[in-house]
Amino acid sequence: MTGHDASGHLHVSAESKAPYAADVLAQLRIDAAAVVARYPVKRSALLPLLHLVQSVDGYVTGRGIEFCAEVLDLTTAEVSGVATFYTQYKRHPNGDYTIGVCTNTLCAIMGGDAIWDAVSEHLGVGHDETTADGKITLERVECNAACDYAPVVMANWEFFDNQTPESTIRLADDLRAGKDVRPTRGADKVCTFKEVSRVLAGFHDGRADEGPAAGPASLLGLKIAQERGWIAPVAPASVAPAPAAEPAATKGASK
Repeated sequence: MTGHDASGHLHVSAESKAPYAADVLAQLRIDAAAVVARYPVKRSALLPLLHLVQSVDGYVTGRGIEFCAEVLDLTTAEVSGVATFYTQYKRHPNGDYTIGVCTNTLCAIMGGDAIWDAVSEHLGVGHDETTADGKITLERVECNAACDYAPVVMANWEFFDNQTPESTIRLADDLRAGKDVRPTRGADKVCTFKEVSRVLAGFHDGRADEGPAAGPASLLGLKIAQERGWIAPVAPASVAPAPAAEPAATKGASK
């Protein structure tokens, strides 16, 4: 099984088990301690710690699994069980940029399937596969949660709205060429997979407030409500609880 295999099994190659360099491990321990300190029960820090591992290794490595298990007093089996459950944790080396093409119902009929076919052919890779230069991992996504801008493509979870096969191929080519690429909404540029993984681990990069978070299509309902003076109904200050239903077994028992 190769590093680009889309198998459902966790790929732990011999290389991925090699010990961390002393300076890398020292920084990992400092960062991990900061993450664990946020939680009353340290095992709850597993999800961000897996992102922290990916920010260093680019995927969930064997040494990363062992590191998480050691820090959180878990078994490697417990860590692997979580790492193989969530799709944001990569089981083999990931590209610098993950391009996710939504092919769920709305995006598909608006052009998502055509985008997928064109980009997959252009890059020469399929779902969860990475280009030979290690730059792009391509994914078929069930929903990018932006149906009002279908068809939608994401690059490292940044939105690219109203896409076409041509615009998505251009996106992939620009990322491979090392150009700064600006998403439709959100941050001013697409960060690398490792950079984003560090943010997901809880280390903010100061970019959260860059660019608009929502565009006109998402805000149209709010605009109409404000123009027409629509407001949500106010719940009563106190509502008496409904009387409990009489258990069927007791009905008529006193008669």
